[in-house]
Amino acid sequence: MSLNRNEKAAVVSEVAAQVAKSQTLAMAEYRGLTVEHLNKLRVDARAKGVYLHVVKNTLARRAVAGSPFEVASESMVGPLIYGFSEDAVAAAKVIADFAKTNDKLLIKGGAYAGKALDANGVKALASVPSKEVLLAQIAGLLMSPVQRMAGVLAALAEKRGGGAEAPAEAAAA
Repeated sequence: MSLNRNEKAAVVSEVAAQVAKSQTLAMAEYRGLTVEHLNKLRVDARAKGVYLHVVKNTLARRAVAGSPFEVASESMVGPLIYGFSEDAVAAAKVIADFAKTNDKLLIKGGAYAGKALDANGVKALASVPSKEVLLAQIAGLLMSPVQRMAGVLAALAEKRGGGAEAPAEAAAA
C-alpha cells in the first residue's frame, strides 16, 4: 500500500519527533517473523518506552537527516524495524533480547552518541545495565563503607559491653 505525499510527510515528521528526543537507534531485519512475533516485540518495546516501527527506509533516512542518527543511513537497507529510545540502552536491549529467543530477527546496526554501530555494537550496548541498575550499584557501593563501620562499632560496643558485665557478675557471685 503506497502512501501519498501528505501521508509520507506525516510519517517523516512523526519519526523525526521521536529522533529528536531519543539517544539510541537500533535496527533489525524482521524478514520471516510472524505477525504474532512482531506484536510480542512491539508489546515488549512499548513496556520499556521504546518507539518501535517498521518504516520505509527512504522515509527513515529523511527523518534522521541532520540528527546524530544520520551516521546509520548507509545501513538502512532491506526490510527493517527501527527502535528509538530516550534511555541509552533500552532500544538495543529490547531488540537484542528478542533476537536471542527468535533467530529470524537479525540485528543490523544502529547509532548511539553520533556513532554508527554494527550488530556487535548494538549487542554490546544491550549488555550495559540500565540507568536504574547502575544507580542502585553506585548506592550499594556508597553504603558499603557505612555498613562496615556500623558493624565494627556494633562489635566494639558488644565487646566492651560484654567485658564490663563479666566482672560485675563475678563480684555479685
